Amino acid sequence: MFCSKKKSLEVERIVKANDREYNEKFLYKDNRIHTSKYNILTFLPINLFEQFQRVANAYFLFLLILQLIPEISSLTWFTTIVPLVLVVTMTAVKDATDDYFRHKSDNQVNNRQSEVLIDSKLQNEKWMNVKVGDIIKLENNQFVAADLLLLSSSEPHGLCYIETAELDGETNLKVRHALSVTSELGADISRLAKFDGIVVCEAPNNKLDKFTGVLSWKGSKHSLNNEKIILRGCVLRNTSWCFGMVIFAGPDTKLMQNSGKTKFKRTSIDRLMNTLVLWIFGFLICLGTILAIGNSIWENQVGNQFRTFLFWNEGEKNSVFSGFLTFWSYIIILNTVVPISLYVSVEVIRLGHSYFINWDRKMYYSRKATPAEARTTTLNEELGQIEYVFSDKTGTLTQNIMTFKKCSINGRIYGEVHDDLGQKTDMTKKKETVGFSVSPQADRTFQFFDHHLMESIELGDPKVHEFLRLLALCHTVMSEENSAGQLIYQVQSPDEGALVTAAKNLGFIFKSRTPETITIEELGTLVTYQLLAFLDFNNFRKRMSVIVRNPEGQIKLYSKGADTILFERLHPSNEDLLTLTSDHLSEFAGEGLRTLAIAYRDLDDKYFKEWHKMLEDANTSTDERDERIAGLYEEIEKDLMLLGATAVEDKLQDGVIETVTSLSLANIKIWVLTGDKQETAINIGYACNMLTDDMNDVFIIAGNTAVEVREELRKAKENLFGQNRIFSSGHVVFEKKQSLELDSVVEETVTGDYALIINGHSLAHALESDVKNDLLELACMCKTVICCRVTPLQKAQVVELVKKYRNAVTLAIGDGANDVSMIKSAHIGVGISGQEGLQAVLASDYSFAQFRYLQRLLLVHGRWSYVRMCKFLCYFFYKNFAFTLVHFWFGFFCGFSAQTVYDQWFITLFNIVYTSLPVLAMGIFDQ
Repeated sequence: MFCSKKKSLEVERIVKANDREYNEKFLYKDNRIHTSKYNILTFLPINLFEQFQRVANAYFLFLLILQLIPEISSLTWFTTIVPLVLVVTMTAVKDATDDYFRHKSDNQVNNRQSEVLIDSKLQNEKWMNVKVGDIIKLENNQFVAADLLLLSSSEPHGLCYIETAELDGETNLKVRHALSVTSELGADISRLAKFDGIVVCEAPNNKLDKFTGVLSWKGSKHSLNNEKIILRGCVLRNTSWCFGMVIFAGPDTKLMQNSGKTKFKRTSIDRLMNTLVLWIFGFLICLGTILAIGNSIWENQVGNQFRTFLFWNEGEKNSVFSGFLTFWSYIIILNTVVPISLYVSVEVIRLGHSYFINWDRKMYYSRKATPAEARTTTLNEELGQIEYVFSDKTGTLTQNIMTFKKCSINGRIYGEVHDDLGQKTDMTKKKETVGFSVSPQADRTFQFFDHHLMESIELGDPKVHEFLRLLALCHTVMSEENSAGQLIYQVQSPDEGALVTAAKNLGFIFKSRTPETITIEELGTLVTYQLLAFLDFNNFRKRMSVIVRNPEGQIKLYSKGADTILFERLHPSNEDLLTLTSDHLSEFAGEGLRTLAIAYRDLDDKYFKEWHKMLEDANTSTDERDERIAGLYEEIEKDLMLLGATAVEDKLQDGVIETVTSLSLANIKIWVLTGDKQETAINIGYACNMLTDDMNDVFIIAGNTAVEVREELRKAKENLFGQNRIFSSGHVVFEKKQSLELDSVVEETVTGDYALIINGHSLAHALESDVKNDLLELACMCKTVICCRVTPLQKAQVVELVKKYRNAVTLAIGDGANDVSMIKSAHIGVGISGQEGLQAVLASDYSFAQFRYLQRLLLVHGRWSYVRMCKFLCYFFYKNFAFTLVHFWFGFFCGFSAQTVYDQWFITLFNIVYTSLPVLAMGIFDQ
C-alpha cells in the first residue's frame, strides 16, 4: 500500500546503472505485470459483487430471500434459485475463462528469459525479476523486456532498428541511436559492468513519442530524448545485439501505461432495457398492490364465511396484515414478469451478430487477405441507427498510395505534357523512361511524363539540383539493401516515400544515414553531409527541417511543410516567386493533388553555433523544455528562400462514390475531417459526389478572428433560411434552446442542398462557446460538411459537439494515428487497416480494409441487428407478460390467495428454456 502511495507522488525518476541497492530505496515497481482481475481467493467475492450490481440479479436474490419465509411463499425456493444460479454461473464461467487466459498470458510474458548483467557477467533472468537500473543485452528479433536507455549496439554509431507494431501498430522500422559517449562501451562486459551513470528523467507516463531526461556520467551531462529510448513491446530488427539500461519496468512502462481501461460504450437499446426493467418493477409493484388490496377486501367480506365452514376457531384474522403478506407472495408469484435472462440473451444474440460480420465474405479484402472484424460485441444494433458519419480523407476515402506527379521549381511547373501546339494534354501517349542515364537505381514503377525536368537536371540548373537535394536530405526515411543490391526504403509516411523515390529516380539517391551524417548520390557522385540538427515534424509545426553542413563547409537549413506555414516564414525578397508558386499550388490542389512547399536557408557558422548551444541548454533543462525548444525552432526557421512545391497524387479508393451515394440516400450525413488543404479537400469532395454542381450553395468559412467567423456564419444562415428569419442575435436562439438542440421544424423548412467548408483556424474560433451554436445549426442544415487543415484534437471536438448537442448516434472512420481521438470520441469507431499502420484499428470497435465496406456494415449488418434486437425485445416482453398475467387474472378466482396456476417445475423450466431458446433463435436468425 505504501508503495502505491509512493508511486502516485513520483514527479521525476532517478536511476543509477548497475546499483540495485541504490534504486530499491525509491520503491520502483519490478518488471512483473498483472493484467488479470482476480485470483483464486478473490474470484468468488469480487465476481459475485460485480454480478449483483445488475438490477435484475439483485432483484432475484431479494426474491429468493422472500421465498425462504413460509408465511409468504407459495412457491418453493428452487423456482428462483435454479434460473438465478444458472445465469450467475454462466456469467462467472465466462469471466473466469477470460481471466484464466489473462493469467496464462501474464505468466508466459513474466517467464520470458532475458540476459541481464549481474555481478560483472551476463546471466539468464526471467523478465519478472528484472529491476530498474539493470543492464540488459538484446539480440536480433527479440522482444524488449522493459523501457531501456540504449547504451551501445552492433551497428556503427550506436544505431539500432526497432519495429513498434505492438505499441502503435506500425510495421515499418524505426531507428534509435545511443549517445556517442555510451556507444563506445560496445560489447565490453567489464566496461559495461563499471558503467555507473545516473539518469534523471520524467515520471512514468503514457506518451509514446516523447521522453525527456538527462544522463550524468563522468562529470558531464547529456540530454536524452525519444530517439535514445527503446520501449517494452518493440522488437529488435536488423541489429545483431544491443545493450540497454532499464529506466521503467513492469506497470511503469509506456506499453502498460497505455493499456488503460477503454471507455465503455453503451448502446441506446442498453439504456432502454434498463429503463424498461425499472418500469416493469413499477408495474409489478402496482399488480402486487392491487392484488393485496383485493385480498384485504376479500378477507374482510368473504373470508369470515370460509373460516366458519372450515371450523376455524382461531381469533379474527387481520385483513390488512393478510393483504401485506399477500403483497409479498404475489411479488414472488409474478416474478417471471421481470426478465432474469434478458441480459444474457442479449449478449448471446450480439455475439451471433458479431460472427455474421466476421464471416461476411462480401467484406473480405482478398488483395490483403483482410476480413472485417467486430472488435466489440456490444454495439451491433447501434450500427443501424447512425445519423452522422465523420470520415478522414487520406487513406480512408483515398488509397494513401502516393505517386509523385508534378512539381513547381523556381516558378516553373514540371510534370505537365504539352502537345505540338503547346497545349496541355493528357498523360497517356508520352511516357518518360525516367531513370535512364541519371539513376541506375531507378524504380521502374515510377512514371514521369515531362522531358523538361530531365533536361534541366542535365543542364545543371542550380535551383532544380537544390530542390532535388532537399527531397533527398529532408525526411525520416531509412534505407537498406536487399539481396539483389537494390535500395529498399522503410518509410513512416507514404508522402515521404513518394518524394524520396522521385528524387532517387531523378538522380539524387538517398543512400544511408547515421546519427551524424546523411549520404546521398548526386548524379553518380557520392556526397556525405554532416547532420547538425533535425527539426522534426508534428501536427502543430506542420513542417520538418534538417540542418546540414555540405562538403564545401556551408551550413544549410532545408525545410518542407504545409504551404500556409512555410509561406509565413519566407524572406521578403521571395514575393514574386511566392505569388507564382501560390498560383501553381492552387492549380495542383484543384486537380486533387497533395501539396508541400519547399524552402531553404543559408546559415552563418557563428550564428548556428550560438543557436546550437542554446538548443543543447534547452535539451538538458527540465522546466519548460518543450516550449524553449519550440521557440528555438521558430527562431531558426525564418527568412527562408522559396524553392518551389511538390504535388503528389492520392487516388480515390474503389467504391467510394457508390458508398457515399448510398449512405446519403439513407439520410446519413457524411462530414469529412481532414488535415489537407482546402482546395485538395474540395476536389476530393467533388470526386466523391459529396459536393455537386447542382448544390444551391457552398458556404466557405475562412475567417481569421472570432468576429469574422461569427459574421460569416451569420451571412451563411441568412442565405440558407432567407431573410424571413432574423439571426442578427444568435443569442435569442441560444436562450430558447439552452441545450443547442435544433428545432426539427427549422430543419424541415430548409429546401435544397447546401455544403459547408471550414478550415482549421476558423474552426478553432467556431468551437468557442458563444459561436458553436451558430456553427452547429448551420452545419446540421447542410448536406455535406468538410473541415480542412484540422488537428487530431479538433476532429474529436467536432464529433463531441454533434454527439452532445444533437443527441444523434455518430460513427467515426479513419486509418491513422491522427484519427484515434476521433474514433474514441464517437459512439462507434471504425478503423481501416491501410497504409498508415494499425493504430486506428487498435482503437476501433469495427475494422475492415476498404471504405466501401461501410455501406454493408451499416445498411445490412446494422439494420438487421437492430431489427432483430427490436423484434426479440418485443417478443421477450410479450411472452413474459402473457405468462405472468395469467396469475393476476387467476387471483380474482382464488380469493387473492397467491396460488399458482402452473406447477413448480414448469415455472423453473420456463425461466430456463422458454425464456431463452425460442427468442434467441429469433433474435439471431430472423429473416
